[in-house]
Amino acid sequence: MKQDTGVALPPYFNITPDEALAQLGDPTNTASLARIAKACTAGRQDLAMRGLERDGTRALRLFSTWEITRYLIPVATGHFRRVLKAHPDLPQGHSDTPGGAKRFTLEEVLLLRAHFAREGSKAKEYLPYRPEGQPAKMVAVANFKGGVGKTSTAAHLAMSAALDGYKVLVIDLDSQGSMTSIFGGQVTDEWQTVFPLMARHYAQQLRADNQRRLDRGEAPQPLDDTLSEALEITAQDLVQKTHWPNIDLIGAQLNLYWAEFQVPVWRMQGRGWKLWDALSDTLAADGILDQYDVIFIDTPPALGYLTINGLAAADILLVPLGASFLEFDSTGRFFDMLHSTFGSIEEAENMAARALGREGLNFQWDAVRAVITRYDSTQQAELAALMQAYLGPVLSPHRQDFTALIGQTSEQVQGIYEADYRDFNRETYVRGRETFDATYAAFKQLLIGSWRRDELAAQREAE
Repeated sequence: MKQDTGVALPPYFNITPDEALAQLGDPTNTASLARIAKACTAGRQDLAMRGLERDGTRALRLFSTWEITRYLIPVATGHFRRVLKAHPDLPQGHSDTPGGAKRFTLEEVLLLRAHFAREGSKAKEYLPYRPEGQPAKMVAVANFKGGVGKTSTAAHLAMSAALDGYKVLVIDLDSQGSMTSIFGGQVTDEWQTVFPLMARHYAQQLRADNQRRLDRGEAPQPLDDTLSEALEITAQDLVQKTHWPNIDLIGAQLNLYWAEFQVPVWRMQGRGWKLWDALSDTLAADGILDQYDVIFIDTPPALGYLTINGLAAADILLVPLGASFLEFDSTGRFFDMLHSTFGSIEEAENMAARALGREGLNFQWDAVRAVITRYDSTQQAELAALMQAYLGPVLSPHRQDFTALIGQTSEQVQGIYEADYRDFNRETYVRGRETFDATYAAFKQLLIGSWRRDELAAQREAE
């Protein structure tokens, strides 16, 4: 290839076969793939370690008085300081220097919020809304197109809800384990993922079928070691604590993908097994819906059995997408596939239900919203407006801007709420935070509205 022309030629010009061969390198075999994977693992560990403490654990940063009174507790800064002075039994914060600015852990912020809720103005809402007697809301974040901000949106919504005072569980259904990495989870194999919950659900179905076989005088089907072991595992066994005091995690790793091969085998063996209920039924049976306020489910970028379980369990479905033709097109196909998949399940189940005189199956979600992510108003405003015109209220009017803060925190393996504003220009921090705060505000409206609808329905039923 000629290099000294002084003109930057397109790459498809002046390429000779011999020079191309010289640059090609040796063929890649399976052993080479292992070396590449090993290099990626080492690099990932190096990056992850940058956000860890000396003991190898993640730690959530402290929050300043400015942040607390601006974002977390609706009180004036002066009043906040006067309350602390008047109540020495309350958390007093931590200072790097004598008389310096005070900073607080999130646990301390939650204690202070509870105090203001008890003693503060009745006109202000200090604690997040959660109607008594109502179960946790499950939120699935899904799209089968990768790179749309699915995991980051789910992670930041979970962090927002935690800052709001909710107790949050994050469930990672994606075998890539990105959500697990964000929250510092350690998952050694598929037995620390949701896989044993799905296996348990099938094993319970098989055990019930076996009892019916015995009643008919037939031989039962054996439970293999996998199913027998799964019967002893509960959701609580899988939950990990994170560096966020009110965010727990059920993580994922590569072996979770085995479920996509194992589930259809179980389905063929047990035709009556409602595989789409595996996750929701086991979480409900184990009391998870009472232990948490909000459960976020990060699904794989594919409509497989894991995604079907996450979507079927969800009360609210969020679909992130970029403001581009290809992503709009792909998301439309995603909704079409959702319709055909869940529609076919309903049709098959309802045929049997009608024959037996039973109530039919009807999948339903409290709300379904598409959310534009990585938005650039200078280049994407026209296309975003077109998408809004076609999707109407299904597309959230809030568009999640891509800011410098988002880009920098991604490089540092942390969420924007984990970033210390002192490491950024104040304006950069505020602008970057605002876009995710607005995303959470739009989501919280859905959350509160759906809870309120359930609360009123329960009241009417009790009358």
